[in-house]
Amino acid sequence: MSAMQKLVEADRARRLVAALDGRAIVLVGIMGCGKSSVGRRLAHALGLPFVDADTEIEAAANQTIAEIFAQHGEPYFRAGEQRVISRLLKNGAQVLATGGGAFMNAETRSEIAASGVSVWLKADLAVVMSRVRRKPTRPLLNGPDPEGVLRRLMDDRYPVYARSDLTVWSRDVPHETVVLDVVSALETFLGLGTKTAQTARPSEQGA
Repeated sequence: MSAMQKLVEADRARRLVAALDGRAIVLVGIMGCGKSSVGRRLAHALGLPFVDADTEIEAAANQTIAEIFAQHGEPYFRAGEQRVISRLLKNGAQVLATGGGAFMNAETRSEIAASGVSVWLKADLAVVMSRVRRKPTRPLLNGPDPEGVLRRLMDDRYPVYARSDLTVWSRDVPHETVVLDVVSALETFLGLGTKTAQTARPSEQGA
């Protein structure tokens, strides 16, 4: 059994997945907040498929997101993003990581509410900047003042992200810590009770 599977015991994971009743766990948040990194680990821990919407968009278009932005513009990309997420949500229980702008679309928010549980991975500016600097392929940050652009995006998007079902802080800690935070938040949201939510504290797992 892998370390991540041990992080969330099998019975705990089964109860949570059963309580989802076929709904997706949909991770939302600003670029660099950890949706893909946390999402992969969360999916592994719960025995669910992990799907990255941006990867699916690139596969559908046979282009990178940067190329789509450059050749067709943001409105074209957002329309395709909405269609892809709508299709993915029909696949049932999964962990779905969405792009930073996806949740800004009212139709997408409605479909997520109908077919999933939305979890905002909230991060502060310093944490996000330290992460996005490592990946120079963000189309919205390809200008002379990426920090200013990111700050404006956060000001614009955070009030909308706050409409998510759950908010979990993504901070400068091991991804496994954030995974446990998400699991506990989901258990509370799904009415599984504090006893269940406390069955896998990091200290009890030797973390």
